[in-house]
Amino acid sequence: MSRPGAGSVAMTPSFRLDGRRALVAGAGRGIGLAAAQALAQAGAEVTLAARTVSELEQAAAAIGQAGGRAQVLALDVTDALAVQRELAARGPFQILVNSAGTNRPKLLADTTAEDIDAVLAVNIKAAFFLSREVARGLSALGQAGSIIHVSSQMGHVGGPKRTLYCASKHALEGLCKALAWELGGQNIRVNTLCPTFIETELTRPMLKDAQFRAFVESRIALGRIGRVEDIMGAVVFLASDASAMVTGSALMVDGGWTAQ
Repeated sequence: MSRPGAGSVAMTPSFRLDGRRALVAGAGRGIGLAAAQALAQAGAEVTLAARTVSELEQAAAAIGQAGGRAQVLALDVTDALAVQRELAARGPFQILVNSAGTNRPKLLADTTAEDIDAVLAVNIKAAFFLSREVARGLSALGQAGSIIHVSSQMGHVGGPKRTLYCASKHALEGLCKALAWELGGQNIRVNTLCPTFIETELTRPMLKDAQFRAFVESRIALGRIGRVEDIMGAVVFLASDASAMVTGSALMVDGGWTAQ
């Protein structure tokens, strides 16, 4: 590969995603919906996956009205056979954004076996299932791709009443590092996106607690709760050629939480 000299200009790799197909899991609301919208705005054809079809249909219609392309996939990402069947029929996908996730904030003593099974099924097992099928589809055709799992700042630190959630997100970080090495030779990149508290339908009830909100804001160097728009550019960056040498990494979108 030639290197730019003093008399030449290096060109910034494109952030555009034209001609690429993206699968966004957990796309019906919140971070997943924002990620889908960002990818569509960058030119990708987006498949919106979640269990609530009515939300997906509204999201797909809004993306279409804005000039993007989106289709709906009703899918339980914790069902390995369903993931295998649907992705084999609809793939390959050059981009995966897995934003499916759940949380059950409790003290360790109050955490039940059912809580553990429920959180790990969505936050870890689904990540395995989705990664496996997307990678299979790309490998069969020798295509490159970008796998992005929405992790959390809690994949790097601890927090009160977050033992189970932190365990799941720390595991997700390990999964992505291992997959970066396993899939790197096929030019399939694997990264995590690690937000701080983003105001969504999931977090809004807990952020109504003034004491809790003050605690959260005190830990964020930028002094505010995150908005879904804050993750959109990061998603496009990790999906695009602009991050062609980025794999096995965690992109922090935490307002400085983990910088302390």
